[in-house]
Amino acid sequence: MMQNLSLRRRLLPLCAAALCLLSAPARAGETSIAVAANFTEPAKRLAAAFEQKTGDTLVLSFGASGQILSQITQGAPYEVFLSADQARPQKLEALGLAVPGTCFTYAVGRLVLWSAQPGFVDAQGKVLGTGRFAHLAIANPQTAPYGAAAVEALKALGDYDAVAPKLVTGESITQAYQFAASGNAELGFVALSQVVHVNTGSSWLVPQSLYKPISQDAVLLKAGEADPAAKAFLAYLQTPEARAVILGYGYATGP
Repeated sequence: MMQNLSLRRRLLPLCAAALCLLSAPARAGETSIAVAANFTEPAKRLAAAFEQKTGDTLVLSFGASGQILSQITQGAPYEVFLSADQARPQKLEALGLAVPGTCFTYAVGRLVLWSAQPGFVDAQGKVLGTGRFAHLAIANPQTAPYGAAAVEALKALGDYDAVAPKLVTGESITQAYQFAASGNAELGFVALSQVVHVNTGSSWLVPQSLYKPISQDAVLLKAGEADPAAKAFLAYLQTPEARAVILGYGYATGP
C-alpha cells in the first residue's frame, strides 16, 4: 500500500505537466521574409498588422532584389520573397527554389526624381539637363530594378551621357535615397514610396512612358512550402486591407 502511494505521488507531477502541455495553445509560427528595399516601410506596416491578426512572427530582411536572389541561391533560408521585379521570382521558380504557381504581382512601383532641397527639382524634371548639380544618386542598376528604371529614363530623355560622370550608385534604393536625403547627392532617383509621406524637398514623378512598369512580384520559396504562416502572409497581401496600405504608399496593385 505504501509503495502504491509513493508511486502515485511521483506520477502526479508528471501527469500535471502533460495536461499543461495538452491544454497550452499552439505555438505561433515564425516566417522569414526577404523584401526589396523600396518596400521597406509598407512591409513593416503590413507585417505589424499581420502579426496582430495571427500571432505569427515575421522576420523581415531588406535589400536589393539582385542581392537577395544571390543569397537565396546560396542557401539563405528565406521562406517568402517580395521582389522589386518579376524576373527574379521567375528565375527562382526555374531554378527549383520557389514553389511553382505562387508568383503574383503585389505592387507596381513608380520612379521619382527627388531632392531634399525645396525648389531644386522642377515639375518637368528639366534640372537633369541643366548640369546644376554635382551628384545624382541612383540604385545599382545591376541589382536594383529601380536603378535599372532610372538608367532607362535617363537614356529616354537623352541625358544619360551627360550625367553619367555625376552618378553616385547605392547598393539599393534605400542607400540611393540616403545619399539624396543627406545632401551627399543634390538629387536622386528614388521610389515614390520613399517620399510619398515626406513633406520637404522637391520632386518630379517620372512619366511611366520613360521606363518599363516596375511590376513587383511575391513568391513562396521552397523553404516555406510547408509553413502555414508563410502561405497565410502571401494570402494576406492580396486582401483589400493590405492593398489599401500598399496604395497608400504610392503603388498601384496587381490584378
